[in-house]
Amino acid sequence: QVQLVESGGGSVQPGGSLRLSCAASGRIFSIIAMAWYRQVSGKEREMVAIITPAGSTNYADSVKGRFTISRDNAKNTVYLQMNSLKPEDTAVYYCTIPSTRYWGQGTQVTVSS
Repeated sequence: QVQLVESGGGSVQPGGSLRLSCAASGRIFSIIAMAWYRQVSGKEREMVAIITPAGSTNYADSVKGRFTISRDNAKNTVYLQMNSLKPEDTAVYYCTIPSTRYWGQGTQVTVSS
């Protein structure tokens, strides 16, 4: 059984920054890909960023150049550094192990002036 626990959400003004963290339980963290998704109420969940075990990354076009996904295998933690935040980035952010049933509980990010 794997548990994913996100933290770091909150409210920020446009142009601000936040860093999300996702701590994973279990011993397989270093050999699995991890991803961040987000969801706006009434819309489908969308992929934001993904990182492979080797550290290769991929991003949604809407966040390229502003968001950075990273991982610390020693801490079983994946991060999402979000800079130059925009109101349209407002959503609940989830971490997940891609193609599995394992999702975190979500953390709210609100970007508003």
